[in-house]
Amino acid sequence: MKRIAAIILCSCTISCAQAQYYLRGEIRDENNNPMSNIKIVVHSSGYIYYSGSSGSFGITIPRGTDSITVAADGFELFNARVDASKYQYITLKSLFPAPPPLPKNRLISFTKNFKPEDWKGWTVGAETYSSLIENEFVETSRFPETDFSININKASYSNVRRFLDMESFVPPDAVRIEEMMNYFNFDYTAPVADSNFSFNSYLSECPWNADNLLLYLHVCAKKADIEKIPPANLVFLIDVSGSMDLPNRLPLLKSAFGLLVKNLRDKDTVSIVVYGSTVGVWMQPTSGGNKKKILKAIEELNPGGPTPGEAGIRAAYRLAKSQFIKGGNNRVILATDGDFNVGQTTEDELERLILTHRQWGIYLTCLGVGMGNYKDSKLEVLAKRGNGNFAYLDGEKEAEKVLMQEFTQTVYAVADDAYLDISFNPDVVKRYRLIGFDNKLQALSDSSKGIQGGEIGSGHSLVSIFEINPANQNLDLIQPGKKGFARADLHYRLPGDSIGRTTGYDFPFAASSFNELPSSYRFATAVAMFGGLLKKSPFMKDINWDDIIEMATQSFDPNDVSQKEFIELVDKAKKIYSKQKKKKKTKPEGEG
Repeated sequence: MKRIAAIILCSCTISCAQAQYYLRGEIRDENNNPMSNIKIVVHSSGYIYYSGSSGSFGITIPRGTDSITVAADGFELFNARVDASKYQYITLKSLFPAPPPLPKNRLISFTKNFKPEDWKGWTVGAETYSSLIENEFVETSRFPETDFSININKASYSNVRRFLDMESFVPPDAVRIEEMMNYFNFDYTAPVADSNFSFNSYLSECPWNADNLLLYLHVCAKKADIEKIPPANLVFLIDVSGSMDLPNRLPLLKSAFGLLVKNLRDKDTVSIVVYGSTVGVWMQPTSGGNKKKILKAIEELNPGGPTPGEAGIRAAYRLAKSQFIKGGNNRVILATDGDFNVGQTTEDELERLILTHRQWGIYLTCLGVGMGNYKDSKLEVLAKRGNGNFAYLDGEKEAEKVLMQEFTQTVYAVADDAYLDISFNPDVVKRYRLIGFDNKLQALSDSSKGIQGGEIGSGHSLVSIFEINPANQNLDLIQPGKKGFARADLHYRLPGDSIGRTTGYDFPFAASSFNELPSSYRFATAVAMFGGLLKKSPFMKDINWDDIIEMATQSFDPNDVSQKEFIELVDKAKKIYSKQKKKKKTKPEGEG
């Protein structure tokens, strides 16, 4: 009997020693947003756990009461005694000041305050685009100054190409003329020593309106010295949700990131965060020299699950912050079709989310893919608010262009918050209109609007065009006087620097015939006309597809593959849109 009692007592003791308790709870930030992939340390066992995609957790602890530490980069350390019989509500407090409200600077260009009429934006399937209002003519006597943001976004051109390659009409709101001209990087001219930008300009005839002139401004940013570029801390944030399970989505992104990896150096650091059926770190920070490991991690990605984009963005920024390189290139590269369906999903919600992290000094590059449910409007907001840039990958060639040929432009910034202020002399210019740089309907309706600067990449070349109505058709009679003809002031900051800088340029008042312009400016005009025709601009109603093809054929660079392709693209558009006109002219049955 004593032996049996001893065995029972020993069994009870062992059973009690091995007893486990289940602790459940959730982790949120001060704005009540769930926080995923947050580290939880149980003090009694030393075991480490992580919260799930919705911020919730369920972990085993050896005692009914225990103590835990919850740690997240950018937030105060949380220590507490916990009771397994109670559900835990944990709120982490940010180490940084509260994020600012949505700022005033939401416009791409700004000249006057007008109330636009209701605008019905286009939708294609489940794709979304921000409704745009085309810039109108402005009276110089009332509004002599206009501002517009400059950046390196080129997404619109490749997206337009995608529609035309599918023999489909292009939604007018998908056409952003400045991004289409940005695509070609015309005639780079290096700035002089100790300067960050070079300027050039031309004044010439307007091909679609004999009463007006075109004013061209060409701005080139300096090229960063590859040998002196500081180390990069890159976080690849990759959408692996179910919607990415198509050849032109996740497989294309795998190939694209594989191309980017080839440009990495030993001193660069790469991490991978994924979101889909799970949200978390797919690959821990790894040297850019270990290309085999990085490529293997990319290749093993598989799609599935919902699209918790918000949680993915938060996890990526936390990881980028934990590896932050002071004076380095700290950047999150988000690759997705933009179809966020879990967490914060509207443009305004995502804008606030990005603003929370922008103060950390981390850039954001967005790579869009896919069709049918592609969310252009969301990715555009994320890129602009994330102090970064935006490209659309419609195939392998575009991925190679963006991530290999133009790698330094895409990934390395030489200026932040850049915008141009142009002032015209009303004695010379009666009216003017900025071509492209059209604003969102929502921004124009906002009473707190202001200008929004952009990011300029290494070696970027920007051409902008104004259509102007001169004060006198006989230009020989115009004397600019002390005010001159027009002046440009470029405002910007150097990366990582809070000091605003300005560099200026005075436009010379010398007009030339259109045919005497350098070929690159004539080609840029053809691109602007192409965008205007696709948008059905009332300002370009007297031009046709053949006018554009002729102008581009006479001015394209035969050594530039993308310029050759442009002519083919215009011809495709001509055939697609000509069919539409023929259908309209066909009379219904029964009519004589």
